[in-house]
Amino acid sequence: MLLNITRENHTPLHQAERERDRLPPISSNSSSGLDRGPKLPYPSLNFISNHRKEDGSHSLSSQFILPGIRHGRELPPICPNVRLKHQHQHRITVDNLPPEVRARFASDPVMPLRIKTVKEFQEDIERATVSGDWKQVHDFYLTTFGSFLELNAAFKKDSSPPFNTIEDSGINTKFVNAVYDALSLTPPDAQRAVLKGIINSLLREWKGRRTKDDLRAYFILVQNPQCTSPATYVIYAHLLRQIAVLVEADHYFLMHWFKKLSQKRFKQLVERLHLFISTRLFPVKPEELPPMAKCSWWIPSATKVLSLLNAANIISSTPILPFVDFYNPTLDHTDFMEDYRIWQTQGNSTRFTFCQFAFILSTVVKKAVIQKDSEQQMISMARQSLVDKVSRRQRVDMSLLFLNIKVRRLQLVSDSMDELTRNRADLKKKLKVSFVGEAGLDMGGLTKEWFLLLVRQIFHTDYGMFTFFKDSHCHWFSSWKCDNFSEFRLVGVLMGLAVYNSITLDISFPPCVYKKLLTLPVVPCDLDPPVGMATLTLDDLQQVMPDLSHGLAELLSYEGNVEEDFCTTFQVSQEELGVIKSYNLKPGGDKIPVTNQNRKEYVQLYVDFLLNKSIYRQFTTFYYGFHSVCASDALMLLRPEEVEILVCGSPNLDMSSLQKAAQYEGYSKTDPTIRAFWDVVLGFPLKFQKRLLHFSTGSDRVPVGGMADLNFKISKIDASTDWLPISHTCFNQICLPPYKNKKELKQKLTIAISNAEGFGLE
Repeated sequence: MLLNITRENHTPLHQAERERDRLPPISSNSSSGLDRGPKLPYPSLNFISNHRKEDGSHSLSSQFILPGIRHGRELPPICPNVRLKHQHQHRITVDNLPPEVRARFASDPVMPLRIKTVKEFQEDIERATVSGDWKQVHDFYLTTFGSFLELNAAFKKDSSPPFNTIEDSGINTKFVNAVYDALSLTPPDAQRAVLKGIINSLLREWKGRRTKDDLRAYFILVQNPQCTSPATYVIYAHLLRQIAVLVEADHYFLMHWFKKLSQKRFKQLVERLHLFISTRLFPVKPEELPPMAKCSWWIPSATKVLSLLNAANIISSTPILPFVDFYNPTLDHTDFMEDYRIWQTQGNSTRFTFCQFAFILSTVVKKAVIQKDSEQQMISMARQSLVDKVSRRQRVDMSLLFLNIKVRRLQLVSDSMDELTRNRADLKKKLKVSFVGEAGLDMGGLTKEWFLLLVRQIFHTDYGMFTFFKDSHCHWFSSWKCDNFSEFRLVGVLMGLAVYNSITLDISFPPCVYKKLLTLPVVPCDLDPPVGMATLTLDDLQQVMPDLSHGLAELLSYEGNVEEDFCTTFQVSQEELGVIKSYNLKPGGDKIPVTNQNRKEYVQLYVDFLLNKSIYRQFTTFYYGFHSVCASDALMLLRPEEVEILVCGSPNLDMSSLQKAAQYEGYSKTDPTIRAFWDVVLGFPLKFQKRLLHFSTGSDRVPVGGMADLNFKISKIDASTDWLPISHTCFNQICLPPYKNKKELKQKLTIAISNAEGFGLE
């Protein structure tokens, strides 16, 4: 029999046996977070958590220790005389054993042989269901989950190969799924046997690095469906903590194994972790869980494990789940601004914040953070302007608190450029717009109108700044060369102001623009370093130029002789202002043929040329314009897709949702006029629904929070039914006279929304 003799000063046998039936309390020395462990030569997992500083990451804090549990567990004496012989001298320990005996413990444990198949296990379940005798099934669960060794024996495909690769966990996934799926059908004592076995497994400690068999055991245990119940959360929390404190190399293996799971199992893991975090934050029955002060490490551990699943989702060739499935809506109801403040001020600390793991924060939270951050910057800029005026003993004008833009409709672009250039130092103040010759007071509506009209003109193909691709329905930067790219800066400033002032724009940029926009978090002082040079692929090109992308994909998969059949070199041509110009993708490219051997390099260089180098000057100017307004820590929380949502909102109109969220003043939702209004609106084609939204709100885009965030109101005005509907875009309000019938309402509403440009006094 293989012996496991413990070190000195271990807990007595009866105490160790009791420890097997319960998990230990959290150590008083353990902090709220967890530590990463040593750096190892594996690809960095920087996308798991949100690092803010080069000299320190927002990692979880120091590793924990389980109090009361030493380096092993005492076993009964070898024979009765052994304890008697040594009880008055000293204990037998690993340190004072002869070398020839100690050598046995250095070798890997012998893997038990388990040959039960999925079919045999399912037959056992069927027999037990019929007979009512669950002993064999109970014993299987108790033995299998009793130790990491037994877990590997039961579920490893083959006991001899090590399976130490990221591509294959070596686990019989089908068998694991069958065992877990059948668990809910078993009697309570079998289910308790699994939990008791897991406790025993987690109580065992190892010195040194975990083996791949240990990682396999964690991989199996974390899929346990019992962890959905709050009654198991103490056990689940300790499992998550042990996974969270693994070194980066072990996380790397688990991440790749997770991405091999089916979508169903992967989603169950994500949902289970979200439920655990939400329940710990807002428990339905607080008495069922330990006090928060004693388990403050629960949420950091769960979030760290969730970050491994998020990383697995990112590196998967096709995302297993949409990124929004990693949002936890419960966090919308927490003090996320305090979380953001801690993250901002304690960048090098080990204190846990959700902002370190921004993937878990919804777009609603991130938008709110950016709005609050923008408001603080606006207040700061306004205060500074006020202090400067007072210190110089100058007359204080309240207009200095705002970024005031005054433009003529007929010279909209040139006036806007002049105003933004003149007020460059005030870009972070609250925006106020006025149109020359119009009496509109800007309470938000004129600002929306200015953005809408300016974007419409700048992105028109006749203006020449952007090219519109019909196949992909998106705009792309024109590659023509000129001496002045200042108008691209205007577009960047415009987008930055839109985000800064919570305005949605009707812009159709492909996703890769937002990837390029986030390549650097802040504007560097030195303009020489390249910016916006993202690593882009054929998939990114497909979203801009699908036909060209398809042709390059065919080149990569062509089975014939590429050099002879395609007759292509590392030189490409493109049209600029009606002139065809040629560019070498590499030095001497016009003399280097594309072959079967170098075609991947050709495609990579071509994609980089089209999406990065050919528009570098244009995009750099655009980039600096955007970041001159939006450079802040809050921007680092966003994914490219989320920047797009903040800038553009959603183009998908759901008028039924608007109807449900609508408020009424002077009307009720059952009034004939209101019923007729919604019958007309819901029957409108999309084009007219967008016009209605623009007429009543100043924009035809849906904000981040959906239609409910518009606070849309329909008010009654005591006016003749000959009047057209009136809107107050500053307040997202439409005013309707009590029209006599549906036909009259439709006629008047159609006229109003079709002639909605320009402002009278509001």
